[in-house]
Amino acid sequence: MKPIPFPLRQTLLVGALFCACAVLQVQAATTVTSTFAPTQVVQGTTLLVNGMGTRYKAIFKVYDLALYTQSKVSTPEALLALAGPKRLNFVALRDVPGTDLGLAFIKGLNSNSSPELVQKHTASSTRLIDIFSGKPRLVAGDTFAMEYVPGKGTTFFIQGQAQGAPVGDAEFFGMVLKIWVGPAPADFKLKDALLGQ
Repeated sequence: MKPIPFPLRQTLLVGALFCACAVLQVQAATTVTSTFAPTQVVQGTTLLVNGMGTRYKAIFKVYDLALYTQSKVSTPEALLALAGPKRLNFVALRDVPGTDLGLAFIKGLNSNSSPELVQKHTASSTRLIDIFSGKPRLVAGDTFAMEYVPGKGTTFFIQGQAQGAPVGDAEFFGMVLKIWVGPAPADFKLKDALLGQ
């Protein structure tokens, strides 16, 4: 049997490493290190975990995220059309300046919703930035959440404490969800994990 020439051997090795990394990334996106409760009660309604995953930026873990809904959905369209309360629970996996997190969320809003819609909900979006900018830094292990209740709006939580009164409406929370499940999500593998795919 002829030995494999060095250039070909090198190419095969690089290809094998690339495939291994791709498999590990997919596994990592769907295997969270944080513990999320299987259910959450929001305004008397029991919500179930629809999906959970890890947000990566380059190779670094930023936060784990769980999406809670009344019933399971597997597409962005079904999620946005689903009535009733919804909740997003986060656990920070590294130290993140609050301002950076708030600006990243606003970037996600702008990338997944029309300029007209973003303009319409400027007050609610500004509140989102203010909340996270008010906390100099989230450290690994800190929790935050976004909870939507029909007729009341979206409440933001840091370390389990509500950060002021609810803001926005169902349309605004739909924009928030699109940060992770929209056409230009923060992380495509996380999008699939949240939708149980």
